[in-house]
Amino acid sequence: MITSDVTDEVAAGEWLIDRVEVKKSTRRMFLMAGDTVIKEYRISLGPNPRGHKVQEGDNRTPEGKYYLDFVMNDSSFYRSMHISYPNLRDKRNAKDLGVSAGGNIKIHGLKNGYTKPEQFIQSFDWTNGCIAITNTEMDELITLVKIGTPIYIRW
Repeated sequence: MITSDVTDEVAAGEWLIDRVEVKKSTRRMFLMAGDTVIKEYRISLGPNPRGHKVQEGDNRTPEGKYYLDFVMNDSSFYRSMHISYPNLRDKRNAKDLGVSAGGNIKIHGLKNGYTKPEQFIQSFDWTNGCIAITNTEMDELITLVKIGTPIYIRW
């Protein structure tokens, strides 16, 4: 169970997380309530993070407005929240280019079986285009953010 003051305040109804904002250029993710930053996380991305995801395998995180649409507790990563990529525009753009848009973009914890300190994994970009945080932070995120919350991702 998460016991941080932030989690307690959200649970008590003092804050309502109305969106998640990701700033790829600074490797930061923010939980927002109106104009107030409720929580900030250091994130890791893929090895080719600059620019919008165009196709499967480009190791980019999509940019734009999406939604956190479901939680996965059973995968090759600790836990995760799925991001609603690709949207119709992404699918159309990929089709026009004759490529697959890809998918399965998530905010997730560490790969199952990973044994190095959580903070080490945040010192470099290692995902295939997902957004990675520590397992402890993933538990907190799932507690604080409701399914259906919008996520805005930008450079």
